[in-house]
Amino acid sequence: MVYIEPDGPFQPASEVRRVAFLLLENFSMMAFTGALDALVTANLMRPATVYEVLVVGSNGGDTVLSDLGIDISVDCQLSQLDERQLDILVLCGGLRVQPRATPAIRSKLRTAGNAGVVLGGLWNGAYFLAEAGLLDGYECAFHPDGRAMMMEEFPNVVVSNRSFVLDRDRVSCAGASSSLNMMLEVVKNDCGLEFASAIEEVLSCDKMAEVIDVSVCSVDRNPTLPEPLKTALQLMRNNIEEPLSMVEITECAEISRRQLERLFCHHVNASPSRYYLELRLTHARQLLQQTNKSIAEIAVATGFVSISHFRRSFHQLFDISAGRFRKMFQELDRASA
Repeated sequence: MVYIEPDGPFQPASEVRRVAFLLLENFSMMAFTGALDALVTANLMRPATVYEVLVVGSNGGDTVLSDLGIDISVDCQLSQLDERQLDILVLCGGLRVQPRATPAIRSKLRTAGNAGVVLGGLWNGAYFLAEAGLLDGYECAFHPDGRAMMMEEFPNVVVSNRSFVLDRDRVSCAGASSSLNMMLEVVKNDCGLEFASAIEEVLSCDKMAEVIDVSVCSVDRNPTLPEPLKTALQLMRNNIEEPLSMVEITECAEISRRQLERLFCHHVNASPSRYYLELRLTHARQLLQQTNKSIAEIAVATGFVSISHFRRSFHQLFDISAGRFRKMFQELDRASA
């Protein structure tokens, strides 16, 4: 819901953010792809480009070798990069990236900093910012193995124990697993919390032991939910095509209707019937996106006896008709093909 415009077709973003990733030899592939994935997914969730990404090399070749031994193609060399056209420049470090700056990197970073570009580092990438004098007075995240070195060499830099840090126009993360969260925070600042949360649900829904529908991830992640509520949520998820009545749910959960409504109001901020309806309609939305089933078939598969009721409910929840929703995604697929 958070990335569907209420009035039909999407409107293009007012401004495209240009992000460059400078790959250092033996850079961490996982850190790079984690940060990149947040931006690519943001573009997939909007019809107009939100982030334009450039992959930059500094070794003079057409590719840069990652820590996995996989070569990654670059769009340009550091010497060809026009930092005045950038919004963000991120240095991709890694376990085997040597903390040795070159005059070319130092000069480019300083020029970019003077131009107001947001500067970032993955893993030990922040070293190069500090070496160029661009982290004095800033807090940064750094891989634990290098924190002592950073504090010794750069006393004016605040080296954090946190996994990632956004400090004004500087961003940094401590390793491979934190780059996604760092970049999601950047997206949140650019596009808002709801949009960043939607991206996080898409990319992080399989972090739990049990992989559940992304539409209820935020509820089911809460370990403090009362057992009757957990039972009710599980029953609803498992009975989409043939919905249970509230009487059946309360009997299975061994709770009264009034108690169930109070639990849903407190923990889910919706009535049980409203939550169940939105769960079924979210399932229908996924079928519209991912299958070729007819709208009538999807209505039956999500427990609607009347197709007119399904169409009306879908439009009321998502502010777009089921037919228009499917057509919109078909157009996006053709445009990206």
